[in-house]
Parts: sequence; C-alpha cells; structure tokens
Amino acid sequence: MSKGFHVAIVGATGAVGQELMIVFQERNFPISELTLLASARSHGKKLKYCGDQLTIFEAKPDSFQGVDLAFFAGGPVSKELVPEAVKRGAVAIDNSSAFRLHPDVPLVVPEVNPDDVENHKGIISNPNCSTTIFVVPLKPIHQAARVKRVVVTTMQAVSGAGRAAVDELLQQTSQVLAGEEVDQPRVFDHQIAFNLIPHIDVFGENSYSREEMKLVNETRKILHDPNIQITATTVRVPVLRSHSESVNIETERELTAQEAKEILKDAPGVVVQDDPDNLEYPMPLFTSGRDEVFVGRIRKDISQKQGLNLWFVSDQLRKGAATNAVQIAELLCSRNLL
Repeated sequence: MSKGFHVAIVGATGAVGQELMIVFQERNFPISELTLLASARSHGKKLKYCGDQLTIFEAKPDSFQGVDLAFFAGGPVSKELVPEAVKRGAVAIDNSSAFRLHPDVPLVVPEVNPDDVENHKGIISNPNCSTTIFVVPLKPIHQAARVKRVVVTTMQAVSGAGRAAVDELLQQTSQVLAGEEVDQPRVFDHQIAFNLIPHIDVFGENSYSREEMKLVNETRKILHDPNIQITATTVRVPVLRSHSESVNIETERELTAQEAKEILKDAPGVVVQDDPDNLEYPMPLFTSGRDEVFVGRIRKDISQKQGLNLWFVSDQLRKGAATNAVQIAELLCSRNLL
C-alpha cells in the first residue's frame, strides 16, 4: 500500500464498507495501512484489497489505536465506537444518523458546505443518502434565487436497506415471474417486487417517517438555513440501485427553466441530462456506479409563478454514502485537518 494514513473501516463487510474500498482504489486515496473491522461473526474472515487478502477483526474500542481516519459505514455501533475512535486520536467520518444533528458535529457534503469541516472536533457526519443527493443540486439554486419551500418525493432503491433487501427483491421477482407463491417478506413490511411501499423507517407522532424528517432537518443544517420549508414523502421502489427524487421548488426570485439549467450546468457534482424531445432524462439504470447527481425534467411549475419542477437521480451507495465520505477525507487532507 502507498504512503499515507492508517485507515479503518467499521462495517467492512456491508454494502457501504465494500463500496468504500472500491472508492479508495479508484481515487487513489493515500493509505499506508487499512484495518477492516466488523461484528464478531465476521472476525477472521478475509477481504481482498489492492491484491492483498486482509483479515477482518471484531470492532472494539482498542481497535482504533494508531488509526488516523476511521470510516463508520453505518449502524447502531457508531454511538458506542465513534467516541472511542476519537478518544484514541482518530478522526471519525460517520455514515450513521447518530451524530448528524449534534450542534458540535459538522454534517458535510463537500460540494455544498466544505468549510464546515474546519469546525470538526474529531467527528464528521455523512448525511443520509437521500439528503446528500437532494442538497447537491439544491444548493446552487438556493444561492441564485433563495429557496423558500420544497416538496420532495423520494423513490429509493432496495440496496439502501442492505444486501438482504436486494436478495428479497430478486427472490420475490423470480417467484412472481414463475407463478409461485411469494414468500413472507423478511426485510420489508410488504412485498416489494412489482410494488411500491410509501414507508421507510418508523413513523413519528406527526405521521412523517424518520427518513422523511432526516431530509427536512439535515437539509436545513447543511444549507445553514432553518427557514426553508420542506415536506417529504419517502417511497421504497423495486429498483436495485440509485435513488430518484421528484422535487418541486418555490424560490423568492423567479427563475426560468433555462436559467435553472444554466445554474445547474455549472454546479459541482451535477450532470444536467435534460432533453425531453429525445427522451433523455436521468434514470437509475444509467446512474448506478457514478458519483454525480443527475438532474433532468427541469421545467416551470404551471401552478406557481416562482416554482420549478426537477428530477434528481444518483447512486446512493456512491455519492449518497461511500464517495461522499471519501470526499470528506480528501477535504480534510487538503486543508491539513488530520
């Protein structure tokens, strides 16, 4: 391995952990030593990285001795182990929801609020995947015309719920096509094959799900604007990879669709794919494995003078999780904050 940092991945066997290793290699992130950590049941197993077979160890507090950067791929273990990593001198980049809304923890999307990393105290949170996809195109529009209100409906791929969710969709699809009875769902509350489920995470007292409130609260924190009015509906769809979002925006200053296109064409991390006459618009099938947020169907809202309708699509395992985490680490390196 090249000269660089001692890096640890907590949750190395999961989808995000696996994607982190791919992104490290693609972006030539400077790693001198890579420690793979997971639950006790994975202890002793091996994973391939850069031609080497690396042993997986059980994640414990003392696992972080000598570690410079600890990437947490998500899950409840973050609450216990992130502080332990920081205590031992590591900077933790956490993909769980544990610290996202903590006032002393930066919640960072490098294309949107890079300067927030300057305020870190050992922990930096990666936003929820649907939030990251949402704010990358929203920020330049907010800068240009100030966003007052947003209505967003997300259509989230099953891989956002983990490997078992992907297996469940594939198995159910096979059963339906074969004319067989579909097994009782284990991951989702209802059959996902050939179906949509307007429910991700638990419902709160206001009848919004926790996934929906993440979009609301995390977006306000990232954009440093508690006054943006946001309402969200999150839907699980029978797509393997890449989340889509139908977005309606009301701005203080009226923007034409063409102005919005020009703003987004110059925005970092955004690809405008908007040619409806030739049936060109973003779709999950063609955005999987990419790091950009693709935007299309850009048009005026015919019911609201200062309104716009847009369609966002991005790979939630890449930009929504692993790539964004590595970009945060690159930002820390470039600013000598490690």
